[in-house]
Amino acid sequence: MARRQPDLQRWLVIGLIGPIAALNIWLLSQLFIYFDHLIAVLTIAAILSFLLDYPVRAFQKVRIKRQGAIVIVILITIALLAILTLTLMPILLAQTSQLLEKIPGWLESSRLNLDAWDSWAKARNYPIDLKGFGSRLSTQIENQIQNFAPQALGLALGTVTGLVDTILVIVLAFYMLLYGEKLWQGLLNLIPPKIAVPFGESLRKNFHNFFLSQILLALFMALAVIPVFTALKVPFTLVFALIIGVAEIIPFIGAALGIGVVTLLVAFQNGWLALQVAFAAIVLQQIRDNLLAPKIMGDFTGLNPLWIFIALLIGLQVAGVLGIIVAVPVAGTIKGTIDAIRLADSTIIVEPETKLPPLD
Repeated sequence: MARRQPDLQRWLVIGLIGPIAALNIWLLSQLFIYFDHLIAVLTIAAILSFLLDYPVRAFQKVRIKRQGAIVIVILITIALLAILTLTLMPILLAQTSQLLEKIPGWLESSRLNLDAWDSWAKARNYPIDLKGFGSRLSTQIENQIQNFAPQALGLALGTVTGLVDTILVIVLAFYMLLYGEKLWQGLLNLIPPKIAVPFGESLRKNFHNFFLSQILLALFMALAVIPVFTALKVPFTLVFALIIGVAEIIPFIGAALGIGVVTLLVAFQNGWLALQVAFAAIVLQQIRDNLLAPKIMGDFTGLNPLWIFIALLIGLQVAGVLGIIVAVPVAGTIKGTIDAIRLADSTIIVEPETKLPPLD
């Protein structure tokens, strides 16, 4: 009887782990929905401060005080944003507007092509409904365009909210660079040292390395496809390069997602050109994965690919696009913390073997 009671308690705890975890995830998703804008601004500011900390430390190495280095880096960042806004943004917005105007015509022409292929398949009694598939696909894309068009128009008009958010992110990043270390140490002091030390080290390692490497790799893809797409005479090169570059920030599936979307959009206009675009982008992506990624990124998360997929799905469910972006470093932080705690617990000091004196 005494033996069955601990077994019952153990199975009861195991059975409650799942519902409690599900309830906590649901509560987090509800909190994020309520504070989604605030959390997004704080997260973007934190990521920006993570990245800007590298040039700040570089200036400190040449004997510039941290406060002065932070001011210099923030001013350089504002200048770069202003230059990009004045030079690339008008071109990007113009191409985006033209692309949105042309997609309905491309969908109509692709629908006619699918109808022809559908008639060819039915004449040979092939069980393929290309016409229905094309109709459903066109409807889905048109619905997405209708949802995206007002957002693109708001961006083109330079909404006050977007400007205020940009200023707020820069100001928050500035103060995080100044006082973030003290705030972080204060938060870690609330956690037992056994957990706080490995958690702080794992979080810094995962977030610093992940976002720095992902942004560098995304910049490589975005800048590399521009001359290639220009040589292939791909329309809306800047928009397609931005789509591929932004998708690259999403770990594991971002490359396939960005290349697939661009290939699909080009295929609506020209199937042969879409094949060339897909081939060129895949070659660049292989260069990125096999030559640059191992040197820049490394295997710092140590996560199984299956766990990465699960983390991405949970991040999407809890926080949408922002959740997808931060899912992998958060999962890597949890794993690193647990591994460090388990390693510390399993460390056993073995006494040196004592030899008995020989018997006379």
